[in-house]
Amino acid sequence: MDLQFYQAVIGKHILSDEVILTENRELHIIERRGLAFYQKYRPYFGDIIARPDYIFLDDRPNTVLVCKSFVEDLRTVHLVIRLVVEGENPDYKNSIITAIEENDKRFCQRLRNRVPLYSKEDDLTTGNNGGIINIE
Repeated sequence: MDLQFYQAVIGKHILSDEVILTENRELHIIERRGLAFYQKYRPYFGDIIARPDYIFLDDRPNTVLVCKSFVEDLRTVHLVIRLVVEGENPDYKNSIITAIEENDKRFCQRLRNRVPLYSKEDDLTTGNNGGIINIE
């Protein structure tokens, strides 16, 4: 996870560049989205975090929705990530809470109703190289 990039986007000091996926959360994703979804998109989780198309602030504290569109499927995959920020336990790691899939129509509705913190289309720096991503 590129700390400088994410800190600039959310405006808070993030304590770790690691993002973990616990076994419990992995099972949650499989139960909610199905094994086929998990097997298809799990290999892309690192890329979604490293090179998101959009980042939205979630309703829960220090939580973001990191999104990437998959053109061939007309789907957008979102990872809900809980970030560990300054003032929290430094032993905790940023963690994937869940993964969500939306069709193109639903994602366009999201874009109309919510303002993203980050949009790849508006990123003029193109310096986001992704940094280090550790998903366990």
